[in-house]
Amino acid sequence: MMESLDYNEKYRQRTKKFAVAIIVFYAKHCKQTEELRVIGKQLLRSGTSVAANFRAVTRGRSHAERFSKMCIVVEEIAETQFWFELIEEAELLEKSTFSYLKNEITELVKIFTASKANMKK
Repeated sequence: MMESLDYNEKYRQRTKKFAVAIIVFYAKHCKQTEELRVIGKQLLRSGTSVAANFRAVTRGRSHAERFSKMCIVVEEIAETQFWFELIEEAELLEKSTFSYLKNEITELVKIFTASKANMKK
C-alpha cells in the first residue's frame, strides 16, 4: 500500500510539473503564427489534462474507475506527443525549444502505458 502512495505522490507532482511546463511553453512559443496558435491550444488542453486525469487516478473509488482514468491519462499524453510531432515535422519551431518536453513526454508515455498494462492484469 505504501508503494502505491509513493507512486501516486511522485507522479502527481511530476505530471503537475509537466502541466506547468506545457503552460509556460505555450505562453512563450505558441503565439507566433496562426498554425502554432491552433496546435498550441490543443497541446495546452491535452498536456494539462494529463495531470488532472492522473490526479483522478489517485482519487478513484474503485479499481475500475482508476483503470478508466489511467486510460485517459495514456490517451492524453499520447495526444500531447502527437502535437509536438506536428510542430517538429512541420518545422514550426526549432527542435531545441521543446526537446526537453519531448523527452519527458516519451518517458511519461512509457511509464503510464506500463502502469495501465499492470492495472489490467
